[in-house]
Amino acid sequence: MKNVKYLLLVMTIIVCDVRGVCLAADPPEILLWPQGMPEPVVPAEPAEIVDMGKDGIQRRTNISRPRLFVHVPPEGTPRSGAGIIVVPGGGFGRLADGHEGSEACEWLAKQGVVAFQLAHRTPTTNHKEVNAGPVQDTQKSVIEVRQRAKEYGVDPQKVGVLGFSAGGQVTIVAASNDLQFPVTAGSGSPSHKPDFLLLIYPYKIYDPMTKGLRADIRLDSGLPPTFLAQMGDDGASLPQGTALLYLELVNRKIPAEIHVYERGGHGFGMRARPNAPGTADWTKRATDWLQLRGYVGKS
Repeated sequence: MKNVKYLLLVMTIIVCDVRGVCLAADPPEILLWPQGMPEPVVPAEPAEIVDMGKDGIQRRTNISRPRLFVHVPPEGTPRSGAGIIVVPGGGFGRLADGHEGSEACEWLAKQGVVAFQLAHRTPTTNHKEVNAGPVQDTQKSVIEVRQRAKEYGVDPQKVGVLGFSAGGQVTIVAASNDLQFPVTAGSGSPSHKPDFLLLIYPYKIYDPMTKGLRADIRLDSGLPPTFLAQMGDDGASLPQGTALLYLELVNRKIPAEIHVYERGGHGFGMRARPNAPGTADWTKRATDWLQLRGYVGKS
């Protein structure tokens, strides 16, 4: 069956309760907008598709029902109390939600973290602001995880976001801006601001025209502790952006750690590449950082 492309249409009928928890899903799913999402929306047609490419990478597109897939620690694994939302990359046309989504969640779950894999609305490449819908979905994800913290054994003050590539851009924009969708006055929703961030080769956060960070990153908004990992030869997510963000965080006395490796390119996710040791090393350094800050236990 080599070189055969498999298309898995998302056609399973899933029953969701009034809170948006999908009961028949595996892993369990949390609908972010059970009463309807704010603009800009992605239409329900064409149907959502999961595509396993020839490169062995799973990609998902036509996501009109933004939701979280919940990955709990394996039985017998001590829980750290942390919850981490994983935002895959994909350039806003689709999500590379295997090696930058479910595989990252499995890695975190084995360390006692409850991991929430975000399937944000996609494609948004025809929207006026391609990151607008995904930013809303990410902010809503943080709120949802905090609201369900007791249900999943998560400390509401240990909720972080891990973003790859375009997901890294979405993560830093969502964390550095006010809420991007309306809420009912006096609703008492938890904060949408994460307690910590991990940004892995964040996409197009550097503006070559201004030689600064993109304008929708609000540096003075009170960003949380941040871990950054990047390859020096990444032509899609320029290392200047990651390095500049690190310096801006340090200048504001926000705890930050950065790892820039000589080579490895872009989009490796959780999969190591030959002759590029940094593609395997970053998860070890991220684990050290999470341990240092008390978000995972000692191995």
